[in-house]
Amino acid sequence: MSRVYRVLRKKYARTPFDGEGAYRYGVRWSSPGVRLSYTSEHQSLALLEYFVHLDKDDPPSDLVLAMAEVPDDLSREGVDVTSLSPNWRAPAAPPELAHIGDEFVQRGQHCLLLLPSVLAPDEKNCLINPAHPEFKRIAIHESVAVAYDPHMFGKPGRRHRP
Repeated sequence: MSRVYRVLRKKYARTPFDGEGAYRYGVRWSSPGVRLSYTSEHQSLALLEYFVHLDKDDPPSDLVLAMAEVPDDLSREGVDVTSLSPNWRAPAAPPELAHIGDEFVQRGQHCLLLLPSVLAPDEKNCLINPAHPEFKRIAIHESVAVAYDPHMFGKPGRRHRP
């Protein structure tokens, strides 16, 4: 059994792994209209993946950490970093990356898609297909409030000294 993590706003905590955000807006590894839940293998990576997209002058105060236990025998496939285009980490995601998640859902063979993190390529993010029949085997824990150090977003008027 392994654990996956996801950071989100409290108002979405009732159904943290339903893939609604990806469905509505699309993200790096999937297009709008494709339902996938983006999770990380480590709590710290989940925080980093969320914080990188925040406005440092207006960080939300209502974040929660969602956790789920994933059985080791749940069907999965992985994407090796060496199979990706050289620009896969570009800030504007190359369109072929969304095709990877889109095709994963269309095939419907596996519940989990393991991918390298753009921020930490040696660590994994896990996309969960909530429409897959094995999804019901994932044990979802109650979300907990995220307490983070405000220094994450820098102190006004202070600069880091080398």
